[in-house]
Amino acid sequence: MIKFGVADTTFSRVDMGKIAIETIRKLSPNSTIVRYTVPGIKDLPVAAAKLFEMGCDGVITLGWVGKTKLDKYSYLAASTGLINVQIYYKKHIMDVTIHEDESENEESLLNIATDRARKHAENLVKLVIEGGEALTPYAGKGLRQGYNHAGPLRE
Repeated sequence: MIKFGVADTTFSRVDMGKIAIETIRKLSPNSTIVRYTVPGIKDLPVAAAKLFEMGCDGVITLGWVGKTKLDKYSYLAASTGLINVQIYYKKHIMDVTIHEDESENEESLLNIATDRARKHAENLVKLVIEGGEALTPYAGKGLRQGYNHAGPLRE
């Protein structure tokens, strides 16, 4: 049985973990999902590692980054940690991050967070179930998570 890990934070202003879980359940109804919630983004690498140790085949991390320079540095540290966890376990982590300064409008931030969490959960399911070529048909299409697709420069 396939097992997915969902790691999210209490700092997030949107329950992206719930969105990711709903998406995974829809696409892979027979899979097991384990949720692990931590305070902030710097805790996500260890949460992802623990989820892999619990037998997860893939993990989605969902974090919220504040507006300050210190917040940006914290995200850089967390991102580097997540990359290291992926390399160590040789399994995918979809790092979903919302930056508070992506929009001044709270409704827009909600839409970005919802779209990004859903689309990255879809990507994780495809990669875990179908493997490394699952996204190949979409290569070079200018697909985006959180915003409208940019589209390809050339077909």
